[in-house]
Amino acid sequence: MTPRIGLYPGTFDPFTLGHADIMRRGAKLVDTLVVGVTTNPSKDPLFTPAERMDMVRSEVARLGLTNVVVKGFDALLMDVAEREGASIIVRGLRAVADFEYEYQMAGMNQQLNAGIETVFLMADISLQPIASKLVKEIAFYGGDITRFVSPQVREQVAARVASIGLKGER
Repeated sequence: MTPRIGLYPGTFDPFTLGHADIMRRGAKLVDTLVVGVTTNPSKDPLFTPAERMDMVRSEVARLGLTNVVVKGFDALLMDVAEREGASIIVRGLRAVADFEYEYQMAGMNQQLNAGIETVFLMADISLQPIASKLVKEIAFYGGDITRFVSPQVREQVAARVASIGLKGER
């Protein structure tokens, strides 16, 4: 039997507890889950792609997920899915706004390769408000992000924000 491979793509800047929840649950659906760390020209990343991949690898190890691998990519998602042999794309949903965007993306991806299914996982209710963009904003204004990221990620975000400077200190 061919192993079932899933692809969980994202920028993961930074990697949140919501991402960890979707990754952990997505890993249960497949033999191997590839977490694809990508670039997004419309986002202003706090961390480099290499730093984000290291961050995700640390979280994979922390969670003890032995069937998860982390890879970077800067290509069309469906090309990456085909190259990895993925039969499903794992996506997390937090709210209706996520669904509208993800529904459109799933439709476009299905047009590119109808053999790869998109699987939506609803974020745990306690994690639904968490968004990387908001975590960064809270951190930049000196807020506490402890409830949104792991202790290791919190330290990395704090160090990066300290090197850049808080927005409220101008």
